[in-house]
Amino acid sequence: MVEWIVSTGLTDYDFAVREMEARAEGIRAGTASEAIWLVEHPPLYTAGTSAKPEDLTDPDRFPVHTSKRGGQYTYHGPGQRVAYVMLDVAARGHDVRKFVASLEDWIIGTLNEFNVTGEKREGRVGVWVTRPEKPPLPGGQPREDKIAALGIRLRKWVSFHGLSINVEPELDHFDGIVPCGITGHGVTSLVDLGLPVTMTDVDVALKKTFAEQFAP
Repeated sequence: MVEWIVSTGLTDYDFAVREMEARAEGIRAGTASEAIWLVEHPPLYTAGTSAKPEDLTDPDRFPVHTSKRGGQYTYHGPGQRVAYVMLDVAARGHDVRKFVASLEDWIIGTLNEFNVTGEKREGRVGVWVTRPEKPPLPGGQPREDKIAALGIRLRKWVSFHGLSINVEPELDHFDGIVPCGITGHGVTSLVDLGLPVTMTDVDVALKKTFAEQFAP
């Protein structure tokens, strides 16, 4: 049984990390159930284990939190749904690559509930949407914007950290970093794509599509 937890208001990032670590320990010890925790954070940047200092272009804009999750710099803030994923990866085959691919597919399935086509890209972590209405990149490559990010950590085969989907954040808040170290592409959200989607709508879609990827 996976417990679904939804926090209202804005959740302090350091508090969230402590709670995730404690829950992961409980899952491994058999004293706590697996959990999906849905939160919003106040505006902040996080630096994953592969973050490059030069990718923090405006270090004084928002608090910067060093994170032990994989990946580079990300932004969290109001209007962005963060889903912290505390699951027993050992019970799902001891396959980290497959687990990460399932997270991406979960995002894609969730976006599909709103008729948004999310796509993976080799060498670019996260989920992307093509923007044919925007001018192409030099060389004619179609413009693609990132709509969701992910980064996890495993401890004794239990995952924590997770993913984020842009519902209606302030997109210019991403300007203080090079998101996930990727240049040449932009960032978008469901509302930026013209969809009147609420956080509750996204929560319903996340829960609906979860079992397609993570049934034990």
